[in-house]
Amino acid sequence: MSDLVPLPVVIPLLGAAITLMLTRFPQAQRVVSLTALSAVLGVAIALLAVVSERGPLVVSVGGWPIPLGIVLVADQFAALMLVVSAAVTLCVLVYSIGQGLADGSEDTPISIYHPSYLVLTAGVTTAFLSGDLFNLYVGFEILLVASYVLITVGATEDRVRAGTTYVVVSLLSSLLFLTGVGLVYAAAGTLNMAQLAGRLDALPDGLRLMLNCMLLLAFGIKAAVFPLSAWLPDSYPTALAPVTAVFAGLLTKVGIYAIIRVETLLFPGGPTPDLLLVLALLTMLVGILGAIAQSDVKRMLSFNLVSHIGYLLFGIGLATDRGLSAAIFYAVHHIAILTTLFLVVGLVERFAGSTSLDRLGGLARLSPLLAILFFVPAMNLAGIPPFSGFLGKLGLIQAGVADGGALPLALVAGGLATSLLTLYALARVWNMAFWRPPTIAPEPAGEPRLPWLMVGSTVALVVAGLALTVLAGPLFDVTVNAADDLLDRAPYVDAVRDAGAR
Repeated sequence: MSDLVPLPVVIPLLGAAITLMLTRFPQAQRVVSLTALSAVLGVAIALLAVVSERGPLVVSVGGWPIPLGIVLVADQFAALMLVVSAAVTLCVLVYSIGQGLADGSEDTPISIYHPSYLVLTAGVTTAFLSGDLFNLYVGFEILLVASYVLITVGATEDRVRAGTTYVVVSLLSSLLFLTGVGLVYAAAGTLNMAQLAGRLDALPDGLRLMLNCMLLLAFGIKAAVFPLSAWLPDSYPTALAPVTAVFAGLLTKVGIYAIIRVETLLFPGGPTPDLLLVLALLTMLVGILGAIAQSDVKRMLSFNLVSHIGYLLFGIGLATDRGLSAAIFYAVHHIAILTTLFLVVGLVERFAGSTSLDRLGGLARLSPLLAILFFVPAMNLAGIPPFSGFLGKLGLIQAGVADGGALPLALVAGGLATSLLTLYALARVWNMAFWRPPTIAPEPAGEPRLPWLMVGSTVALVVAGLALTVLAGPLFDVTVNAADDLLDRAPYVDAVRDAGAR
């Protein structure tokens, strides 16, 4: 079954190559892209089922002995993230195809979009499966190169300006990451993470702390952790709706994934958890205060995205099985819900011609379906019972209370305050955009304004968000097992060592 492990990387790369050769056949490009991402989703589900039963799967690419070759490792954490990312990218692709069919290729150049989107997917899956630090760096660079193209699709002035900021910040984080990789290799003589788990423990405490902080700095920029988050609200909102959705829902979580992997596998038991808790509190509060000050829905959601990264850092910083399990659950929830909300906002912009609260109104009467599609994930994001957002926050709060320390209890208070302010920000959007009198003329009867593919993919993600609530019990079982394996380290390390011995 280990043959499944490389497929989430190989399939989208192969699909990208095929779509690049089919630039004059847009319909064929769509078929190839949909087939590739559907296959990735199927493989990811199979991987999650297998690793849940048998433990981590390891593949040394090209048959090179470990640690000389590229090592791909699929454990429960990686497989779960693969499933969620594959489902989200597939739904967003359907949405973007609907938008492209409705608008033509001027705003969404198909010959550029589909190969870039598949390369982005390959970069994300590479990052999740990487078993060594340099390949993790390669995964980040693959997804970043593709994101440079996607964020500037259409080449409007605003997109190019925002893309420039995004590129500069990304290059800075990549430089820091590559420097950290070089320092780790110089100190430990390997970049294989299973080997590093033992060798880094033997280094002097000061050197370990320096290496840890270097990697955290690089990943903190990618994950938009305060005070390294100022670039995000200015970069994401200008892109096309599907691009913004997949960036907001998924890309920052790749940074969070890297933080979890490094903190649990390479540097457990160090002094950084307290630092992460402080950063979590600041990220929560600064992000949500920025959100309630916005008059544009996209920017409000972008600041909300930053704020809720704080919840994930909260669980990581607790460094307990309950905290880490709740953080993984909340990451799954946040990927699905943020992606959904940005897709809904894309529909709002298409329907009303704007995302500015000053120009919106009466959407609940003009489009009840649009109102429902916004209301359900908005309440989920705010943490209203019994949605998955409430369950994830409850898990984090219970883990913080169980810890009993001053910083965790401060995070509990900060998390509750942030949740209330999130509800306030979303209620303000609902009141101004949906409840107050209309500011646009009603659509003539019988003339559809929203393409069915765009609506259908958004509905699918709304249903998926509700499914997280219905299936919260089994999902928590998976996240608990994943957290136990991450904190134990032995299943991961032993699987890589056994694969190297074969």
